Formats: sequence, structure tokens, C-alpha cells
Amino acid sequence: MPRPTPGRPRGVRPPRGPARGRLVRRARLAGVAIIAALTAALTAALTAALVGCSADVTRPRVETSLGPVFANLYVQQQALLGHPGLTPAAVAARPTCHRTTPGSHDKGAGSDWICQVGWTDGTGKTQSGKFELQVRSNGCYQAGGPSKVVGPVMIRSVVGKQVINPVFEFDGCFDTT
Repeated sequence: MPRPTPGRPRGVRPPRGPARGRLVRRARLAGVAIIAALTAALTAALTAALVGCSADVTRPRVETSLGPVFANLYVQQQALLGHPGLTPAAVAARPTCHRTTPGSHDKGAGSDWICQVGWTDGTGKTQSGKFELQVRSNGCYQAGGPSKVVGPVMIRSVVGKQVINPVFEFDGCFDTT
């Protein structure tokens, strides 16, 4: 008499021959079907998650955001230095940006964005500087400019106080939808 197996009544033997083969094939097919269903569900979930990761970071979006952000901060810097009355419209910041990674086609997040920004200073002279940007996929970025043009990280305000230079390094964001 065979040894009792948990879950099987005493004296009942497992199927042999063709019946046992059919049970094994059914179990394998059920396992394959479960794996296929899980794979399909995982693929659908990844596809849905990655739809929002398309190249929403583009050259026009970066440039359109950087110009006004820089102009506003430059006006703030000039007011701190005792040159009030300058407006963002008078500054007229004009950025031209690109990515340095080959094949990026000036799209996508990365720390390899370079923007040449031209603007008009308070005396009416044209200035320009190269800014390095770290752009994230959510549309926010950090920009750092050349200290020879925008000044050091700390500047002395008109009242003699040391303050942070707003255009030395700054953050900005744009809409990625």
C-alpha cells in the first residue's frame, strides 16, 4: 500500500500513464498562461508609466523659460547694485541653447545643456554669457553663469551688505505638458 500523501485520501493513487501526462501538461499550460498574463500586465504598466517620459524637454521650451527667468533675476541683481529702473523687457534676454551629447537632437533631460544668453545691460550695451544647465525631466533646471560676466556668487549691495548674486546660479521651470 502506498504511503498516505497530505491532501489525498488514503488508498488513492496518483494517475499513471496518459492521464498523468494530461495533468502535467495542463499544469504546465496553466503556469505558462499565468506567466504570460503577468508579462502582459507588466508591459502595460510600464507602457503607461513611460508615456509621460517622452521628450517633453525641448530646446524651444528651455529657451522660452530661460530668457524671462534670467531677465527678471538680472533686474533684481541690478537693483541690489544700485541701478534701479531697469525692466525685464529692456534687458531682452535672448538665449540660444543646445545639448552637447551627440544624437540628443536638443531634446531630453540632462546635465549637458549649454545656453548662450545675450542681453542688454543698464547702460544699453549688449552682453552675453555661456550658461550651463542641468535640466530634469519634470521641466525644472539649474543654471550657472560665468562669473566674469554675471559677477561672483556674493556681491556687495548698494547699502554695503554682502548678498547672494541672483544670476550667479539660479533655478527655473517650464511646463512639460
